Amino acid sequence: MLMTSLHLHSSNKTILLGHTSFFLLLFVSLTNYANLVQAHIFIYGGCSQEKYQPSSLFEGNLNSFLASVVSSSSQASYNSFAIGNESSTPAEATIYGLYQCRGDLKTTDCSICVESAVNQIGLVCSYSYGAALQLEGCYVRYERNDFLGKLDTSLRYKKCSKSENSDADFFRRRDDVLADLQTAMGFKVSSAGLVEGYAQCLGDLNSADCSSCLEDAVGMLKTLCGSAAAADVFLGQCYARYWASGYYDFHSDSSNEDDVGKTVAIIVGIIAGLAVLIVLLSVCRKQMG
Repeated sequence: MLMTSLHLHSSNKTILLGHTSFFLLLFVSLTNYANLVQAHIFIYGGCSQEKYQPSSLFEGNLNSFLASVVSSSSQASYNSFAIGNESSTPAEATIYGLYQCRGDLKTTDCSICVESAVNQIGLVCSYSYGAALQLEGCYVRYERNDFLGKLDTSLRYKKCSKSENSDADFFRRRDDVLADLQTAMGFKVSSAGLVEGYAQCLGDLNSADCSSCLEDAVGMLKTLCGSAAAADVFLGQCYARYWASGYYDFHSDSSNEDDVGKTVAIIVGIIAGLAVLIVLLSVCRKQMG
């Protein structure tokens, strides 16, 4: 009887430890998923109205471009591509494109972000001849026409925090930061007192065009966002942002919600959630078995 009791007690202990491991795995998985979503916030997407046909030569070249983007991002934070631009390839099948990561991202984080963008761009712009997708840490764009190296300062996205700052010192500090950011050649971080910011041009711009783009971006920050405590402006080939201490994370602080971003977040969330659920069910089945 003593042996049997010890055996049963040991079995219960095993089951208890199994359940503990299960809930620990659940906690870690959900925590990692939350961090993943935070790291790849959707900023904006844009798609051409013209659509290509499935299984067309353009689709084949697009798949090659996207695969090259993912592969290249594990080695470099920026690259541009021209696929199918040989004389033997029909003009409608040619693809010009690029990707770029935020300048402070590690190579591993850059690669993860770009892969996420590549996976989402097909959801946002299915069968489009041209598309652009900006995430918090990276950007991917492709077109049928050659846009590489051509200055584009059109406004793609802006966000101004609802929180405002009327302190004269804040405006001085902000203007110092923005003036410094205008001198960026590539990626630059700046700070003055409690105001911080950073700016970046796409890698296909020369220094003169980069300065011109950033000048326009800084001007729009001041004009469009006034006394906002934090603001983002994304143009065709550069972006600039600033924030007062404590106001950097203001993506939910706006009445201009992006429906496309919500849709993508829901779809990606469902897919990721199902993947986590499958793993957890598998572990649970093994524990109960």
